[in-house]
Amino acid sequence: MKTYGRFPLTLVRGAGSRVWDDQGKEYLDCVAGIATCTLGHAHPAMVQAVTQQMSTLAHVSNLYYIPQQGDLATWLIENSCADKAFFCNSGAEANEGAIKLARKYGHTRLGIENPVIITAKASFHGRTLAAVTATGQPKYHKNFAPLVPGFAYAAYNDIAALESTIAELEQDGPQVAAIMLEPLQGEGGVNPGDRAYFQRVREICDAKKILLIMDEVQVGMGRSGKIWGHQTLGVEPDVFTSAKGLGGGVPIGALLTKDYCAVLEPGDHASTFGGNPFVCAVSLAVCRTIEQEHLLANVQARGEQLRAGLAAVAAKYPNVIDHVRGWGLINGAVIREDAEMTAIEVVKRAMNDGLLLVPAGPKVVRFVPPLVITAAEIDEAVEKFDRALAGG
Repeated sequence: MKTYGRFPLTLVRGAGSRVWDDQGKEYLDCVAGIATCTLGHAHPAMVQAVTQQMSTLAHVSNLYYIPQQGDLATWLIENSCADKAFFCNSGAEANEGAIKLARKYGHTRLGIENPVIITAKASFHGRTLAAVTATGQPKYHKNFAPLVPGFAYAAYNDIAALESTIAELEQDGPQVAAIMLEPLQGEGGVNPGDRAYFQRVREICDAKKILLIMDEVQVGMGRSGKIWGHQTLGVEPDVFTSAKGLGGGVPIGALLTKDYCAVLEPGDHASTFGGNPFVCAVSLAVCRTIEQEHLLANVQARGEQLRAGLAAVAAKYPNVIDHVRGWGLINGAVIREDAEMTAIEVVKRAMNDGLLLVPAGPKVVRFVPPLVITAAEIDEAVEKFDRALAGG
């Protein structure tokens, strides 16, 4: 089906932060499968994990205990505020799991007949029906009505708007089971969360026993410079989700929760492929490599270098670039609203010069390279971005 607006590019090989097309042309990859290829391409740790696990046992049913799943869950729990993990195949599925958990929590713990989950405008939570309903962007809803009931939306980083939404919903008693937010909105334009806003959201959730769910699908697994994006905000969620960078390129998602709200029981939720030996072995290799190669320090240093470089380019083209924003290695160059140039035009120009970038809306150019990117490669990316703005 023609569900993708593809660029005229066929990639056939990768190594580190570089990929090659079927004509032999080399590209610096600052897309990384859209914040997914944590270790870049063909990383030895992943190659070894793939080879070893495929030569022993790739898949069994979750009817049986899976040691690799247990090992991965242990790593995630030891490196987060969570107590329990459920594995699935994608970020959308992880968010679906969080939605189901929140609804059961609302029914069984809060006594709410029709629980409501509040999400943020300009958010993105996935393409399945409940996840796309949770997504606070009407363009993703078009032609898919009737949407799933039980969602409300409030402006991101606007505590007055959130409090007003809660008050309106709860005029006749408790209705809100959860507030679901991205620590940094990725698809919505690389919008970082405001620390004071999130701390106030945490206070509201504590007072009302509402679950705070964090969607860490794009910003988690080291991309922010910390393992989890919410650590940058100084708050702990009750529930959070992960995918993308968790597998470094193999399809895996995770729903992570604290003990007191782990309300799902046998028969409530399941996944055929979720957490099978293959994906868990590879994901665990990714997790351990982040530690062993000290990639968080690299993300912090390369992120600062990238933002400084992009800010210098923005100063050179003040009529095109309004500002630069982001954390770690998820950054956006925001194009002025009155500029004729669009993000997709910049992306195409950069591609012609051997640099892969990705839009985050019509006026934001997103940089999400592998976490292994080097200082020299950051300089190269900035130089090619400069040339793209100059005309290609």
